[in-house]
Amino acid sequence: MRRNFRRGCGMSAPHTGARLTRLRSPELNDQGPRLVLVGPMGAGKSTVGRLVAETLDVAFRDSDAEIESEAGRAIPEIFATDGERHFRALEERVIARLLTSHSGVLALGGGAVTSSATRERLRDVTVVYLALDSAHAPERIGSGGGRPVLAGGDPHARWVSVSRAREPFFTEVATWVLDTNGAAPKDLASVLVRELCKRSTLLESEGTAHDES
Repeated sequence: MRRNFRRGCGMSAPHTGARLTRLRSPELNDQGPRLVLVGPMGAGKSTVGRLVAETLDVAFRDSDAEIESEAGRAIPEIFATDGERHFRALEERVIARLLTSHSGVLALGGGAVTSSATRERLRDVTVVYLALDSAHAPERIGSGGGRPVLAGGDPHARWVSVSRAREPFFTEVATWVLDTNGAAPKDLASVLVRELCKRSTLLESEGTAHDES
């Protein structure tokens, strides 16, 4: 069994207004990432994910950063040169690798869940959907710069359209939904740390029971 968290779990989480809702039973498997974050553009997946990983002393990976590293190009350039279909195929391949090779916290790009193969792979891990409503989106996405999916027209209108289309996919893969509206990233991270520590304790208990049987 991989090591349990050595840091973070002894820290008391502050009381916040962030609401965490369970959609299905958390996965208790001992393989793959401890936590995968999904959600629309601007929800804070990378920021919150890094904070969770730092608190628990585990590695953090961002699928978009991994894609850029593998391709040797920025995502807007991949879109402009090769098109979205090529990007999505590359994204699916990179995420498949990360789901088997990475054991820390993983943040996925907003459109990753549009892949049926990726959604199927996410059934075996604990996934948190960081939800963001349209009223809070403008302050998060700004002018939409660096986000090729928002190019062309009003970025907020595009965000609403794209996010609504992806909403069923987010809820399909999610173990938990965390409402991010009006909450600070550190408070959101604290909520997730608390839940992950509960999961780690349960895994440890199951491992002890197995050893004694």
